[in-house]
Amino acid sequence: MMKILNKNKLTGVIALALSVGLAGCAGSSLSDVNPSLNSVHQPVVERSNFALDVDTSRSGLSITEQQRLNGWFETMDLRYGDRITIEDPSANPAVAEAVNDLAGRYGLIVDGVAPATPGLLNPGQARVVITRSTASVPGCPNWSGQSDSNFKNETSKNYGCAVNSNLAAMVANPEDLLEGQSGSGETTILTSTKAIETFREATPTGAQGLMEATQGGGN
Repeated sequence: MMKILNKNKLTGVIALALSVGLAGCAGSSLSDVNPSLNSVHQPVVERSNFALDVDTSRSGLSITEQQRLNGWFETMDLRYGDRITIEDPSANPAVAEAVNDLAGRYGLIVDGVAPATPGLLNPGQARVVITRSTASVPGCPNWSGQSDSNFKNETSKNYGCAVNSNLAAMVANPEDLLEGQSGSGETTILTSTKAIETFREATPTGAQGLMEATQGGGN
């Protein structure tokens, strides 16, 4: 009787070991299963700060400093989506105006408080900071699911990579992925419907009747 019990116990252990081994071959662990239609691959927005210290004066920036700052803007390929701020201990409005005029050439304005950047400013200097955001989808593409078996009815490991990677690559301002643009409060619906109202209120071409046809070309 004792031998039969030991044999049954051993058989149960072997069966349990085989079932665990087969489950491991069938797919990923329960923590990696995604049975929903929501992609686990989402765009991630990262911010980078680039700073340039410029010498200031009471009148703002000298011609030399303006040329140097403009050259830096060109080198940085200043573009839509970049955010420009100024750290100026003297709070000289002429400095902000000079930087704003240069940024305006690229369609940008100086706005907001400058983020914290390493290094101290020397007396008579101001720091111009460009904050640039980039969007990407980490972990894409993901072809780690090499088994064709899908006993847990989960979505592909690569599900969502194509759409979200294209979205991150095409968005003009990556910050829009975090928070949409706020409205200006101006009512533009009247302007947009002006063309429609003109078309609807126009007098039909046949309202005055048909033109009388006359025969011409007589001698």
